[in-house]
Formats: sequence, C-alpha cells, structure tokens
Amino acid sequence: MKFERVFTNTPWEKKVGYCRAVRAGQFVYVTGTAPVGADGTVVAPKDGYAQARRCFEIIDSVLRQLGASMGDVVRTRMFVTDISRWEEYGRAHREFLGETPPATSMVEVKSLIDPAMLIEIEVDAVLGGAER
Repeated sequence: MKFERVFTNTPWEKKVGYCRAVRAGQFVYVTGTAPVGADGTVVAPKDGYAQARRCFEIIDSVLRQLGASMGDVVRTRMFVTDISRWEEYGRAHREFLGETPPATSMVEVKSLIDPAMLIEIEVDAVLGGAER
C-alpha cells in the first residue's frame, strides 16, 4: 500500500516526529490540528468559533492535497479546553461538515500545547465518502 504524507511545517512536526496528514490507500488521517496562522502564532486567542474555523481551514487544505474533501470525512475528534463553549466549536463544525455529518466526539482536556489554544481537531476520512 502506498503512503502519502503532508507536512505543514509547524515547529512541533519536527520536534515530535509527525506529519499533518497521512493517506494510506483510500484512508486519510489528519493529526490533531490547532488554530495556527501561517506565521505560526495562535489565531484568535479568545474566540472559540474562529479557532475552530481555522482548524477546519487547515484540515480542508491538507485533505485536498491528498485528493480528499470535507465530504469524505467520516470521523472528527475535537479536544477543547472549555466544554461550556461547545456551541462555538459546533457552529464551525456544522459549517464545514453539516452537509455530510460525520461521527464525532468533543472532549474537554486540561490544556493544549499553547495556553492560547482553545481547540484541536483530528479527522479521519475515506476517499469516495462524498458519494454516500
């Protein structure tokens, strides 16, 4: 089976030894994606909705690089630092995935790698899922 990898050159990829996404055949796995801008800083430090949107923008981009789309997403996992803000995160989730809703989890965690981050999102996709 052929493996393809996408890197986004965040400082953590090299330090920890991972890539943003891996395609293995028809399956695509997107690692925990944080709301980081092109300059490496956290986007919208106090805005859960904007941070979730940024995560999904990054995810959408890497999926496309691997020949997939948001319509192929079958599972999302959202790790949040304040579950009481679930509607903010959910709004962005719905905007990106509402047409083809995946299975999902939203779990509150103590903290993320940068204290300004409110959310980190993982995604699994199966190519051809948009045809369902």
